Amino acid sequence: MQTPIRGLRSFCIAAKCLSFKHAASQLFLTPSAVSHQIKQLEEQIGFTLFERQTRAIKLTTSGKKFYNAVQPIIQELEATIGRFTATEENKTITITLPEFFASELFIPKLSVWTEENPTINLQLETVKSANQTNIPAELSIVLANGKPNGSIVHELFPIRYAPACNKSLYKKWSSLGYDALKEVPLILHQSRPWSWHQWADRVDIEDFDPKQIIQFDSMFGVARAAQQGMGIALVPLPMSKSWFSEQLLVKLFDHELVTNDKYFLIRHESINEGSELDSFATWIKQEFSL
Repeated sequence: MQTPIRGLRSFCIAAKCLSFKHAASQLFLTPSAVSHQIKQLEEQIGFTLFERQTRAIKLTTSGKKFYNAVQPIIQELEATIGRFTATEENKTITITLPEFFASELFIPKLSVWTEENPTINLQLETVKSANQTNIPAELSIVLANGKPNGSIVHELFPIRYAPACNKSLYKKWSSLGYDALKEVPLILHQSRPWSWHQWADRVDIEDFDPKQIIQFDSMFGVARAAQQGMGIALVPLPMSKSWFSEQLLVKLFDHELVTNDKYFLIRHESINEGSELDSFATWIKQEFSL
């Protein structure tokens, strides 16, 4: 009896991410096709690999043992095929990262790496918030309050938040001091809904009562709203450095909100391990670790 390699590969990827949908995305197949391949594999080997629930899948005990036995073999097979086809097909590395981190820090430096590695393709998936963590990728850059879960996690740098507005608002309200906070909307990211109150506590503002608070689901939206004069925003540093150097934003107060928020690089378990992935992960750590 012959067991198709593609069925084993589909199984390994589905076992890693516990989702036929995400496995299908990596394999450029439909979820039903992945499910069918794994069903055929189960019929061939004579036992069930997954417990299929309404909206999730879970490895059976036999499925876990089978994965531990098969995954190293498939990984080695992929590596062998990759070595023989390296001259014909470029390697593609997938990475997810927050959109503001990508636009302000990552992309401006990326051309240096791409020029030095012209045979490696990159697939970048940007996310608006930390809640979008289920996109399959080999590497992820995430913002977290505490060390996140992952196969290999490397701390990059902490962030802090500065109260900022555009030059027009600064000229109009800076002379009022903290009373300006009662006159204009205060802008923040929805993942930190109490950050303005935390900032006010740190600077000992009594009876903090903002006129209006506006939340955005992306940090780019927060910075852009402040730059357009909508109000005063808590803008993350050091990612927003260029906004201040180009005077798109001005710090209204010197005091910054320091939190436990940090950026981390996560290297996920992947059957596509290789020197290219090592090189890219090393470059990220060298360029963005503080």
